[in-house]
Amino acid sequence: MRFRSYTAGLLLLFSCQAEKQSSSPVASTTQLAGEISKVWVSDLGNGTYQNPIIDADYSDPDVCRVGDDYYMTSSSFNAIPGLQILHSKDLVNWKIIGYALDRQLPFDHFAKPQHGNGVWAPAIRYHNGEFYIYWGDPDFGIYMVKTKDPAGDWEKPVLVKEGKGLIDACPLWDDNGKAYLVHAWAGSRAGIKSVLAVTKLSPDGTKVLDESVIVFDGHENHPTVEGPKFYKRNGYYYIFAPAGGVATGWQLVLRSKNVYGPYEEKIVMDQGNTAINGPHQGAWVDTKTGEDWFIHFQDKEAYGRVVHLQPMKWVNDWPVIGEDSDGDGKGQPVMTHRKPNVGGTYPVVNPQESDEFNEPTLGLQWQWHANPKATWAFTTNRGVLRLYTDQMPEGAKNLWDVPNLLLQKFPAETFTATTKLKFTTNPKLQTERVGLLVMGADYAHVSLVSKADGLYVAYASALKADKGTPEKEQIIGKLNGNEVYFRVKVGKDAKCQFSYSQDGQNFQNVGSTFTAVPGRWIGAKVGLFATRQDKINDSGFADVDWFRITK
Repeated sequence: MRFRSYTAGLLLLFSCQAEKQSSSPVASTTQLAGEISKVWVSDLGNGTYQNPIIDADYSDPDVCRVGDDYYMTSSSFNAIPGLQILHSKDLVNWKIIGYALDRQLPFDHFAKPQHGNGVWAPAIRYHNGEFYIYWGDPDFGIYMVKTKDPAGDWEKPVLVKEGKGLIDACPLWDDNGKAYLVHAWAGSRAGIKSVLAVTKLSPDGTKVLDESVIVFDGHENHPTVEGPKFYKRNGYYYIFAPAGGVATGWQLVLRSKNVYGPYEEKIVMDQGNTAINGPHQGAWVDTKTGEDWFIHFQDKEAYGRVVHLQPMKWVNDWPVIGEDSDGDGKGQPVMTHRKPNVGGTYPVVNPQESDEFNEPTLGLQWQWHANPKATWAFTTNRGVLRLYTDQMPEGAKNLWDVPNLLLQKFPAETFTATTKLKFTTNPKLQTERVGLLVMGADYAHVSLVSKADGLYVAYASALKADKGTPEKEQIIGKLNGNEVYFRVKVGKDAKCQFSYSQDGQNFQNVGSTFTAVPGRWIGAKVGLFATRQDKINDSGFADVDWFRITK
């Protein structure tokens, strides 16, 4: 299945934070009228915003400005399509416009769920009329992918530097024509971490030219320093890097007049007196009006790593991020603030959530758990998404091992997901199943399962699914017909209550309250699945009429 590129085919005449020309014509297309989220809106409508600007799991966000337009990408790990591309005009309102990866390399390796592997901490840059994204795959090395149209097709990924444990790569094209790449190391693969290294990069960005040189060792004062982003300003080379761990760390900045250092160090933001834990890892961007801003994440456990926007200023050639009430050069996060002055006012938009399945392509919010087969799902001309059941992988202990899970991120702390579907089973098969799922290292779902005498509603959960724990299933009762509404209400602290209905009005709760938990490096997700136990030359299918996110 091909996922829609929201503005594919547009001719782009871009300028960038480092290479300013004219503004991009993408804006009018990406701001098409659409449904505003019913569960979280950052733009308060009075010239101010509230954090998080995206209350969803866009881990390790990076952003570049191109004229009047901002483009964000984030870690996608094993989810496909990967490297989601979001667009904004004002740094507060964001929309998904495409993906840089249709499939992950190597294809066969990522045909199976590779939880926590794949795309780690990408960096997006614009250079010489093209967009570049670099990321480290901890098992294979540093990749690059590029395009002239971020909402269109991206070229085939290039392996820039091969090796285990190479992660969190970011390029810098210097003003003397040279190029460099900074990266970190994954201790789980490399046997070393908390150090940052720089290597020469070919001017076309396709390969490294020498061995990496360690430029900063964080073991003494900044353990788990990683996620570096490379910039140059006023003759200084800057490396912005998080340290101290995902949930508990701080934002470190290094600077030097020499690309290889030695680098001075300064903590420019930490939690301070706020409730925003571990505020770090993200992107410095500016506006065409001369303001500076910083986008970063906050780890919220089951909800993933949500995205915040902080004001930023330069003092004595050091950045100060957030609110610095005592003037010591170290800020703390703000919860509300005036919106960035971008020279205009733009409509409220948000990453896509609900899907009526009325378009010939699947909504950009959806991702599979692994490289997909073409036979898993089809959009149709009848306003439904057709999901075919696929055989459970050999040796699968539960859904943790299943690749054909069609999921999206939790869109807020509290929300309701409801779907309507019709299930047509294969008469040769029993135990075909289609359901609504909340997925993490623990998971739960409500489903229809086929038996010899008809369809039954079932509820199942698996605690410590990542450890191979089998599901515990409860059969609720036989369904009249084959059409059903499934629902899950997600409340505070990720408490989930599943239910079903045959008329769309009266819902019956199933199972006890389930508490969602993260997956591996990602937040919990919600979505659909269709499986079967047996292998034959055909399968049953579910026609999913719609999937809606409400309060």
